[in-house]
Amino acid sequence: MTANAFPLNPLLTAFSASPTLAINEKVQALWAAGHEVYHLGFGESRFPLHPLLAEALAAHAHRTAYLPAQGLPELRAAVAAFYERHFGLEVTPDRVIVGPGSKPLLFALMQALVGDVLLPIPSWVSYAPHARMSGKRVFPIPTDPADGYTLHGDRVAEALAAARQAGGDPRLLVLNSPSNPTGRMLTPEQVAELAAFCRREGLFILSDEIYALTAHGSVRHVSPACHYPEGTAVVGGLSKHLSLGGWRLGVAVLPPGPFGRRLMAAVRAVAAEVWSSPSAPVQYAAIIAYEDNPTIRDYIETCTRLHALRTRFLWQALAALGIPAARPDGAFYVFVHFDHLRSALARRGVTTADELATYLLERYHLATLPGSAFGAEAGHLALRLSSSYLDMETAERAQALLAASRLVSEEEWLSPAHHPATHAALERFRCFVEEVR
Repeated sequence: MTANAFPLNPLLTAFSASPTLAINEKVQALWAAGHEVYHLGFGESRFPLHPLLAEALAAHAHRTAYLPAQGLPELRAAVAAFYERHFGLEVTPDRVIVGPGSKPLLFALMQALVGDVLLPIPSWVSYAPHARMSGKRVFPIPTDPADGYTLHGDRVAEALAAARQAGGDPRLLVLNSPSNPTGRMLTPEQVAELAAFCRREGLFILSDEIYALTAHGSVRHVSPACHYPEGTAVVGGLSKHLSLGGWRLGVAVLPPGPFGRRLMAAVRAVAAEVWSSPSAPVQYAAIIAYEDNPTIRDYIETCTRLHALRTRFLWQALAALGIPAARPDGAFYVFVHFDHLRSALARRGVTTADELATYLLERYHLATLPGSAFGAEAGHLALRLSSSYLDMETAERAQALLAASRLVSEEEWLSPAHHPATHAALERFRCFVEEVR
């Protein structure tokens, strides 16, 4: 019997490992082998676990029973209150579902909802695969690097018309603000405009708000659910603003009313058949993360301020080197491009973003991700850089950096004394630009 006797699902054979996870595993392997690498490729918040959360997890380690597929009732009540407190959404616990990270919840929603997907480009690496694995067509909404990849309403309308003309059935719009990979945010006015457009056109919004509490303060975060609650599902979690990616705890807030109840039943069915329920100790411990605890609230604000300082510093330093990038309004990403160096790079055999990322890793030990991983054209020489790992490569370094932020000025904290890897990486970029020019 040959291997061909066992055919694979064609919906899945076109996919490979997530680029974000792949680059992190590659860097970890290079570090383990003793290689010097500056890790700008993976967006993992690295601040230490808050002591209250560590204590809560330890206190509930004995919780070994399965919990309801929709999530622990006490946790769902805390999540509902959290979204009302922080974002002005009127949420009842029955509209909340808890999952093992926000990613499975996004996938479950893609499975449950009918219709093709309108997707702004560039966008997070997993939205398009989730859609295609669910049998949906993906129709891109192009954005322009000249205005920082801003999502304009007229571009959404044009993409919708083009999708329908191409025989598609677009019914879902994915939004992500603050954005991975650009760090850009939709303004309150843009959110209101998009929500009104989606209501008129009968589009459902999947609003990924995992970075909502990492906004830098230049733009106020507003959820589309504030304007269009009946047609919006909000997805979030603890991984970014509390550095709890490994806890795998995500939440989704579904619409009110009869449709919301039917959607919850469908997503809950996916949960029951695929993951049963997230870890019981983590769910119990997460209650304190969603409660109105002043210590936790202050910690979130501190970590967000430090993320903003580091990310803005990286953006400004790259701009000083003549490297264009969208201004980050939130999260910990800088989306740069080198199109202005296209001819010089072509003479070195670099004509695509993938080749550029490989060139920087092999010659300058800079780990980045190509913009093509986020849906950008391969010929657009764009890279996503993350500020979150530099100088926080180990738990000890992350703890030391957090402690130093309480003792010195912001200027001193951002100096080479406290951020040697960040400054070294910027020096590598300077050398690269000089070499190419």
